[in-house]
Amino acid sequence: MIIKNIGQLVGIVPEGVLRKEGEEQGKTEVLENAWLSIKDGRIAAFGPMATCPKMAGQAGHDAIPSHNVIPSDEGIAGQDVIPGDDRESLDATGGMLMPGFCDSHTHIVYAGNRSGEFLDKINGLSYEEIAARGGGILNSSDLLNKTSEDELYRQSLSRVQEMMDKGTVAMEIKSGYGLCPEGEMKMLRVIRRIKETVPAAVRSTFLGAHAVGRGYTHEEYVQTIIDMLPQAASLADFVDVFCDEGFFTVEDTERILRAAKGLLTPKIHANELAVSGGVQVGVKYGALSVDHLERTTDAEIEALRGSATMPTMLPGSSFFLGLPYGRAKDYIKAGLGVALASDYNPGSSPSGDMRFVMAQGCIKMRLTPVEAFNAVTLNSAYAMGLSHEYGSVTVGKKAALILTQPGWDLTKLAYEYQTPFIRKVIF
Repeated sequence: MIIKNIGQLVGIVPEGVLRKEGEEQGKTEVLENAWLSIKDGRIAAFGPMATCPKMAGQAGHDAIPSHNVIPSDEGIAGQDVIPGDDRESLDATGGMLMPGFCDSHTHIVYAGNRSGEFLDKINGLSYEEIAARGGGILNSSDLLNKTSEDELYRQSLSRVQEMMDKGTVAMEIKSGYGLCPEGEMKMLRVIRRIKETVPAAVRSTFLGAHAVGRGYTHEEYVQTIIDMLPQAASLADFVDVFCDEGFFTVEDTERILRAAKGLLTPKIHANELAVSGGVQVGVKYGALSVDHLERTTDAEIEALRGSATMPTMLPGSSFFLGLPYGRAKDYIKAGLGVALASDYNPGSSPSGDMRFVMAQGCIKMRLTPVEAFNAVTLNSAYAMGLSHEYGSVTVGKKAALILTQPGWDLTKLAYEYQTPFIRKVIF
């Protein structure tokens, strides 16, 4: 396929650049009036329209009807192959072409919803108060363990499709609502089925340490998580711990990460509810990312300097729970990179709209549109170990792209954050 007459080709990154940090987070290469070619599902070449390869039958070729999600290796419904050429041509008619969104932190395998707790929040109860009286994560656990695996897969797949329709091409999905061996493994099997079903890239995280399961003492449950690790490692890519006030301590987290060494790469929930020490323990054990960071100090910034760990902030949780927004600008000024993710879950961020996440990065966290764009593409891909394949326009990477309607650029994308903009999502 050749995509021609692209108004702006954005997110161009040289081969080998896996994340953006410091001043580089505020930069991206943009090519005006461009073309891009795809071969075998990967970006093959791109350049200005003056260099676009000639194609037989090109003159007078009609634009392709709009579709939502297009697998690039299957072609496009209704598109004629140009006579004398094995390539298809798509006229972007001045639309922006950009890498698809990468969402490195979601909890989208769950049953039902927690709309009752939404009313509790409106009536003044905090997240911690709801959890302390047996609600929150435990409510989701109760319902999940009563739900069949097939029904759980059906409900979760609908959320994945919703995310893809909004431009997400790669996502991480956590367990953590089973809170017992049977429930956690059921969740990981559902994530594996999703991975095998959809064209988006899916990474799987074992988050048995999301809360203490019903019927366990705290110590019993930490040991149960450790005992689950070998089985979880057969299904998951990562291990995560909710290292925060009222959930799991730094000492608990260290025990779990020591046991997981050689089995699963860590990703840590940290500093959502309090300054917990989770960032420091994550860096110590080589976590790929430390996530949330609504409440951090300069000590966390210093701990992350020189590490391979990506600080990941979740503005959807701040929006929904009324929490502080992460200090993304301070992290960037300190020379660090920042990723943004949705935290899509039933209790604290019931949305997987990464375009809204990008907009919140600009509106609430004072990131520039380019800084926020890099946070929801390349850096978020890095935070799930996928930036060698996703998150930028780079020759050889997967052709996982969003084509917009004509007239869009990155500033407008964050500014008009509710106006429909997608013409096609290409996988």
